[in-house]
Amino acid sequence: MRRYVAIEGNIGAGKTTLARMLASHWDAELLLEEFEDNPFLPQFYENPERHAFAVELYFLADRYHQLRQRLSNPSLFHQLTVSDYFMGKSLIFSATNLRDDEYDLFSRLFHIMFETLPKPDLLVYLYLDVERSLDQIKKRGRPYEQQITADYLQRVQERYLQFIRQQPGLTSLVIDMKDADFVDDISVYESVLDLTGRNYEQGFHTAVIKGS
Repeated sequence: MRRYVAIEGNIGAGKTTLARMLASHWDAELLLEEFEDNPFLPQFYENPERHAFAVELYFLADRYHQLRQRLSNPSLFHQLTVSDYFMGKSLIFSATNLRDDEYDLFSRLFHIMFETLPKPDLLVYLYLDVERSLDQIKKRGRPYEQQITADYLQRVQERYLQFIRQQPGLTSLVIDMKDADFVDDISVYESVLDLTGRNYEQGFHTAVIKGS
């Protein structure tokens, strides 16, 4: 029986929206990343080199604290927790944003924390092409995200997939969304619901959903 499902994806992929929808359908506890509380985030987008280490360190500590607290003390009212992030994203973004010496230190801290946390019974990665991710970022209109480039998103996506493939003991499902929209097209959402509700052997799995 699953106790923890994590939804991941590139910036603008729809992680939080899908996590909300699945948690509601499964009557699960919803665990959302509190990224807007990071005081360094707007500064990072204005000056990445200066603020990258601070923004990543804050995210690392905050994610660890939230996951440690919530997953170690499961809800009495819900057997399943659905989150809109996976702790591994800290390593992925730090590898993209930090200098080599900063990343070496960050990686050591990450692995100490990562090994003490429960791993998801299923990690779902929403795969969108970079141009569609950029469109989604523009639509939601967060001012500090508007400077994100296609090159940056491509590097993040490649590191995500590499990291997920290399995780021993992890069961992961990468869903290529093509032009599909699970928010406005109920048939697409039903396809996502079917895929995420299946039982998978441990390892890396893929699926494709096309819009109707």
